[in-house]
Amino acid sequence: MIKTRTAVRLLVSALVFLLCAEAVALVWYYATTGTLFYERPEQAQELEAAPADRLATDFAVHPYFGFAHILNAGFHDERTELLKRDGWPESEAAKSRTNNFGFISPYAYPLSKSRPDQFFVGIFGGSVGMWFCQVAAPGLIETLKQHAYFQAREIVPLCFSQSGYKQPQLAQVLGFFLSIGQPLDLVVNIDGFNDVALGGLNDARGLDISMPSAQHIEGLVNVVNQSTLTPAKLESLAAIVADRSRLTDLDDRMRRNRSAAIHLVLGAYHTRIRTRYVQELARYDSLPSNPPTNSLVQLTPPVAARDRDRLFGDIAALWARSSILMRDMLAPRGASYVHILQPNQYATARRFSGAEAAIALNNASPYKRNVEEGYPRLQAAARTSLLTSGVAFFDATHVLDNEPSAVYVDDCCHYNVRGNRLLADFVAASILKTRGPWNP
Repeated sequence: MIKTRTAVRLLVSALVFLLCAEAVALVWYYATTGTLFYERPEQAQELEAAPADRLATDFAVHPYFGFAHILNAGFHDERTELLKRDGWPESEAAKSRTNNFGFISPYAYPLSKSRPDQFFVGIFGGSVGMWFCQVAAPGLIETLKQHAYFQAREIVPLCFSQSGYKQPQLAQVLGFFLSIGQPLDLVVNIDGFNDVALGGLNDARGLDISMPSAQHIEGLVNVVNQSTLTPAKLESLAAIVADRSRLTDLDDRMRRNRSAAIHLVLGAYHTRIRTRYVQELARYDSLPSNPPTNSLVQLTPPVAARDRDRLFGDIAALWARSSILMRDMLAPRGASYVHILQPNQYATARRFSGAEAAIALNNASPYKRNVEEGYPRLQAAARTSLLTSGVAFFDATHVLDNEPSAVYVDDCCHYNVRGNRLLADFVAASILKTRGPWNP
């Protein structure tokens, strides 16, 4: 009987303690948040970015091309929404996926012809070419189909364009796919902007103009270098991963918990672990990395000292040589080649409305000066090298000049639906002027 009374007293004392603890915790929670605990929003606290978060990217290192988009994944970036608001069909945007080589295409490469009447058009370039594949290719096909030669053929556009690509990447991509048996009847190369804009940035960042875009490759090199972590960084990273896992578990338990008292205890523990987590992040950042000589990816520094004049002269020469090489790889295979110098807002006579200028023009753009200085050198190289070598080259820099409605969607280089359609009309007209089976 005495044991029963003692047990009851202990139970009552425990319940009173828990009720008091819960009441104190409820008062504390209301005093610190201004809301009742039982009405709290069930949201986890956002954690400071771990090293793995900072290195997250839509690109991956590619052994032949320098970098490429993640393979076999849905594709979406800020221009997707801009183009949808401008009239690009939602159904078309939803189809945007990368293929087995990271190019946005519904086809795995190499793609063989299933019928003799198929006509394969390879579209090469940077992000402008990549968006041309998605937004403008249907208009290109529609215009070509008005020609008798193409009426009897199924035109299949194949995208070999990628954000940030410039020469000699485009020539290397073409050579690679020809080597693995990709048939092509026509190649359209839409480029120029990346060559001067990103080539100039390469030189400023201590990389040779022939290297892949520093803006795209440097972050990936940093990712790869994490695989050669120093012992101290490896130990720190392990602590970061462990504490992040603890914090995630605590967040989950706190969301499911219905007791203010337990929440108070878990919250104190969460604060302690989070403080340690943040301190370890700071320690990780302060630890020295492996020296560049230990990098698993080596990027060539400038092969020559270049002032601004020589820089853009060398970029233009590299651009022209690479274009001629692309033509020369295709000619023995009976494939045609058309080279288009893309329009850009920093190399145009276009008169911008106030609304479009606010979107398209930016005096602080890292590309503006490079384009202004570089485009005239590309145009000069086209006259003295490409055209004299027989390359079917067409300068599209003024194609958008007289369009009264807006055509640009950002302050870099990209066009809206109308701008892409105007460029598609120009490309189609250029193709029909070029020697080929449709124009012997």
